[in-house]
Amino acid sequence: MVGVAVISYNTREHLRACLESVPLSEVREVVVVDNASRDGSPEMVSDEFPWVTLVANEQNRGYGAAANQAVAGSAAETLLLLNGDTRLEPGALPSLVAYLEDHPEAAVVAPRLVNADGSLQPSCYPFPGTLEWLFDNDVVGRVVKRMSISSQNLLRTWDHAHARAVPWVKGAALAVRRGAFETVGGFDERFFLYYEETDLCYRMWTVGWEVHFAPTATVMHIGGASTAQHRTAMNVQLLESVDEFYRHHYSYPRRLLLAAIWKGILTSRLLRDRARLVTARDERARHAIAADVAAWECALLGRKPSWDRPA
Repeated sequence: MVGVAVISYNTREHLRACLESVPLSEVREVVVVDNASRDGSPEMVSDEFPWVTLVANEQNRGYGAAANQAVAGSAAETLLLLNGDTRLEPGALPSLVAYLEDHPEAAVVAPRLVNADGSLQPSCYPFPGTLEWLFDNDVVGRVVKRMSISSQNLLRTWDHAHARAVPWVKGAALAVRRGAFETVGGFDERFFLYYEETDLCYRMWTVGWEVHFAPTATVMHIGGASTAQHRTAMNVQLLESVDEFYRHHYSYPRRLLLAAIWKGILTSRLLRDRARLVTARDERARHAIAADVAAWECALLGRKPSWDRPA
């Protein structure tokens, strides 16, 4: 039977809803690994969900390290890894288990993700730094939609209507096969946040496993519940994780080329958001845009904003 592991960081109310959505009759065990939340999340789990195995870290160890703890502490052969801001739709668990049973070549299968309003949340992507990545991005996606060109060839604009093998999937909800997970050594804990699932999927592919997407299961994902609390630092962390991925998997000349591309992208984002900041009137929008501007400046100048991750 499948196990469920939830990685939590300062999302108490979302975490409660997530655990309430887990059908106990369909799971072997439920594990929550909390990364030193200060909002009462561990206490809430202990008081309201005594059947959950709680691992309360004293430091924020990052998503990958916490997920590795969850897998190590579970006896299930198939484990559904969830962010704390997800909710399972009815039938999601057995659908994912059945899919892995029917597809022995798949090490990871991801469900269809939806936003809180029920709209599709794209979750399949090409590996960064590849030719597909150069064309499969938000800018090209918007052009494709406006020109009514077939969007099924781009993962970002694909309708996610059928199961298929994909390069990598968003880590908000991942059903993983323990044997494959252990074969590649689990998540690389050098990735504190972002791209840990990209790296895991990349290593799965390199040793002969496949990564699949299956819309037979649906999971609601709020998104940004933790990271929005530190918007500037999280944007910088994202860029650092991209660089970490390049250093692990690509040659030095290729990394230099990709670094030049990224500097161009960051410069364009900085100029765009500075202009948006001048015209924005809504206070919340201005705050978000200012945080993005700070992130692009930090990344281009090599500065790192501080936040409460361990040194």
